[in-house]
Amino acid sequence: MHLATVSLLDPSGLLHSFGPWVLVGIAVIVFIESGVLFPFLPGDSLLITAAILAPHLGIHAWSVAVVASCAAFAGDQVGFWLGRRFGRGLFKPDARVLKTEHLARAEAFFARYGGVSLVLGRFVPVVRTYVPLSAGIVAMPYRRFLGWNALGGVLWSVVMVVLGVLLGGIPFVTKNIDALMIVVVLVSVAPLAISALRGRRKAAAQD
Repeated sequence: MHLATVSLLDPSGLLHSFGPWVLVGIAVIVFIESGVLFPFLPGDSLLITAAILAPHLGIHAWSVAVVASCAAFAGDQVGFWLGRRFGRGLFKPDARVLKTEHLARAEAFFARYGGVSLVLGRFVPVVRTYVPLSAGIVAMPYRRFLGWNALGGVLWSVVMVVLGVLLGGIPFVTKNIDALMIVVVLVSVAPLAISALRGRRKAAAQD
């Protein structure tokens, strides 16, 4: 299976397309989603699927957790540096990817939870891409950022992999992995959808 023909919404196909470089592929995707300001990649579903398919991919589940942790940590470092160096200047209201609304959502999340947002935000798609950027924009002390960043990257990676290992022990799951990943994606996106719906209702009420 060639990488160019695989959808980013198909974690199983994506992992198989990497061939013997599957761990490198996982690292690249997690790194990009974490800090290169491209949030529309299968982070959660990729790690869960990798853990479920680990024996078939010729890798160990623990190696997925280690690689993902390192890539997540490194990606957030880049995001933090971009925020400190360029601030909000990278974002525009009408941009395809770097929309100001994405950054505003992450900034609100960061303002509410502070350093803990670097851990909690890891489990929320889109938010996890922009929270490190927000930390850089508000000039969060680097030592403090470093600790929360490491904790968030490791915790997220381990939780996703452990979940995949547990699900992989269920025959029904391994036979219906594509359907399961659709559910995982929907559950991951649900908090964003709910937040957007609440925002629209609030705006409508103020009008």
